[in-house]
Amino acid sequence: MTPKLFAVIALCIFASCAGTQQKEEPQKDQTDMNVAGNSFVKGYFFTTPAPFAECHASTIVKLRNGEFMAAWFGGQKEGTDDVGIWLVQGKPGNWSQPVQIAKIRNDAHWNPVLFQSPEGKIFLFFKVGKKIPSWETWVKTSDNNGKTWSEATELVQGDKGGRGPVRNKPIITSAGLWIAGASHEEGRWDAFADISSDGGKTWTAAPYIDIDRKNFKGKGVIQPTLWESVRGKVHMLLRSSEGIIYRSDSEDGGKTWSKGYESGLPNPNSGIDLTKLPDGTLVLAYNPDSTNWGSRSPLSLALSFDNGVTWPKILDIDSGDPKDEFSYPGVISYGDTIAVSYTWNRKNIAYWIGTKDALIKAAKDR
Repeated sequence: MTPKLFAVIALCIFASCAGTQQKEEPQKDQTDMNVAGNSFVKGYFFTTPAPFAECHASTIVKLRNGEFMAAWFGGQKEGTDDVGIWLVQGKPGNWSQPVQIAKIRNDAHWNPVLFQSPEGKIFLFFKVGKKIPSWETWVKTSDNNGKTWSEATELVQGDKGGRGPVRNKPIITSAGLWIAGASHEEGRWDAFADISSDGGKTWTAAPYIDIDRKNFKGKGVIQPTLWESVRGKVHMLLRSSEGIIYRSDSEDGGKTWSKGYESGLPNPNSGIDLTKLPDGTLVLAYNPDSTNWGSRSPLSLALSFDNGVTWPKILDIDSGDPKDEFSYPGVISYGDTIAVSYTWNRKNIAYWIGTKDALIKAAKDR
């Protein structure tokens, strides 16, 4: 073998190994990347190896001091007794080390939801239980941007099955109501709106969203994400077992809801989340596969300019092989900027940040 040929082969082997390492284990020098001509910032909240084997179901909030806070559940594997709620704070390029912020007993913890009240109090909702149908909703609060936290308390004393936000952030309507997207998974799947008129102290469950069970092949709908279009008109998109996102609408501020109907958006029975921009533009984070329990790659952002009737623009913010998982997004907006956190192959939690104008420019026709 000539020296020149040997050098070419060695270079190819090195490139191949480096590419594999980047895919399987993001490192410190990859944690923050400018992409699309510096239009977007994309990265990871922590470096690997982490103090947990797997992580999933992230949530994100932007604090009043300009920093972000993100949380997820992590442990040996989803559903194992060691799983707790983990949290980081900071900005791209400067994140705190993940700390376990909630572990109330030796049962699995699930689906954290961060939410900031108008007064600036931070709420951390999460589920606890060995099985999803009998889990409970717990909550912790912070009045100082996460420096200290209250003890965890049950959101609805004695409840089994889950109250308050099941996975996505609540909204505050123009009438001052807090509305959380909730669902139960006892046999079949049923979704509902949980409403608080006293700033999260007490909650009243609206009736289940009615769906055409005769034509449903799967269990139903869960994990609503919500928005208010105009005063009194509230809407939700729902994860379903039918390979498509469902929708329901309320004309009375969230107290009663229309029968669930197909939105026209595909989804492989995976988590979704939505944010509404000041000009009314909706930005939905979801996986656009139409097979029930299908691929969770890519993770995409779709835009609607007509209150969710059509979604003409789409941008894949992470993609890979069909077996990859970029899923369970949490999406927020501040001004015209969108921030997304999401599961990265169950080994890390990634984020994506970009403006509406840059998103539209980079998006393709759906």
